[in-house]
Amino acid sequence: MSSRRPDLPRTERDEAPLYLARYLERAARSAEAEERPDDGTPLYLRRFRQRREVEAITAPLPPLWERSDHGMQMVLSEDNRNKEIGAPPQANRPVVNDVYLVRHAETQGYSTEAGITPLGSWQARTVGHTLARRVGTGERIVLAHAATNRAGQTIEQIHRAVLDGLELFEKDVKVAAPQSFDEFRNFMVATPDGIMDVTAAFRLYYSVLERFERIALGDRPSWLVEIDRFWRTQYGGGDPIQHWLTIPMLHFEPPALCVRRFWTGIRRLAAADLGARIVIATHSGPIRAFAIWAFGYDPGEPYNTEHVRVKLMEDGREALVIYRNRVQEVLVPEIEDLPTWSLDEQWTPPPGEYGIHDV
Repeated sequence: MSSRRPDLPRTERDEAPLYLARYLERAARSAEAEERPDDGTPLYLRRFRQRREVEAITAPLPPLWERSDHGMQMVLSEDNRNKEIGAPPQANRPVVNDVYLVRHAETQGYSTEAGITPLGSWQARTVGHTLARRVGTGERIVLAHAATNRAGQTIEQIHRAVLDGLELFEKDVKVAAPQSFDEFRNFMVATPDGIMDVTAAFRLYYSVLERFERIALGDRPSWLVEIDRFWRTQYGGGDPIQHWLTIPMLHFEPPALCVRRFWTGIRRLAAADLGARIVIATHSGPIRAFAIWAFGYDPGEPYNTEHVRVKLMEDGREALVIYRNRVQEVLVPEIEDLPTWSLDEQWTPPPGEYGIHDV
C-alpha cells in the first residue's frame, strides 16, 4: 500500500534536478574536451582551460562593481589603498606643489611619548620607497613633521627609504633633511600647567585623577572632566577622535583651528619651495579634521602611514584634496582674512565680500 497522501497533488518531472543537470553538462564538456586532438599542450594546462570553460558557462562571475563582498578589500596594502583614479592627460591642470599629510606609523602607545614599532618602521619605509619610485628626476622633496617621537621617527624612516630608493632607481632628486614645524602638531589641551599636546595632557590627567580618586573631596575641574571623557571613550572601544570632532569641549583645541594652522604650514612650505613634493608626518586627528573640512563629511580615520593628498594649483587660489579615491576641489583659504575669534580684535570682511563695501 502506498504511503502517499491522496489529497496531495502529484508532480511529474521529466528533467533532471538542477544539480544533476549541471553535473551532466560538465561531464559532457569534459568528454568533448577529451576527444580534441593533442596539440602538445601540457595536461595541467588543458585541465585548467577545461575548468575555465565550464565555469564560464555554469557559474559566471558578476561584474566587478557587484563583487564588493568577494574579499577584494582584504588585499589593500599601505601602497595601493591610497591610489586615486587618474584623469586623462588633457584634463590635468598645472600643479605647483604636491603635499602628502601622512599619519605617523604604528606607535608603541598613546599614553606616553613613545616611538614607532618595528612594523611601523616597515610601514614608513614602504611610503618612502613608493615615493622614490614615483618621483621624477630633477624634482625636490621636502620633509616635515610634528614635534613628537612617533611623527619624527616616521619621517626619519621615510627619509632613509627615499634615499635608498633614489639610489636604487638612479634618480637625481634633491631631498631636504626632515624639519619639525609647529603648525603640524597634534591638537592641544589647555591644562593648569599650560597648553600641551593631548598625549602630554594624559600624563598630567592620570596623576591628578589618582589624587582625586584617593581623596574624593570636591568636584573635579572641568579640564579634568573633559580629558577623562576623551580617554574613557578609547578605553571603552570607541573612537576618541570622533568624540573630539563632534562634541564641543572647552579645553580642547577646536578642529577648525587645527585645519587653519595646517593650511598656514602648507602655505608656508609651498611659498618657500615652489614645485617641491612636500611630505608631512603628523597625527590622525588634525588630518581627519582637514579631510572633513574639504569633503563636508567624515571619510573615516586614516590608517597608519595613510595620507591625505593636497595638490596646490598654479594660480595659488585652488587646490585638490584627495583621500580614499575621492577628489574635492577647494579654495585655498587666505589666513589673514579668516576670523581670529577674539574679542580683542574684531574681524570685518575684506572689501568686496558679501556686498558690504560695494554700496
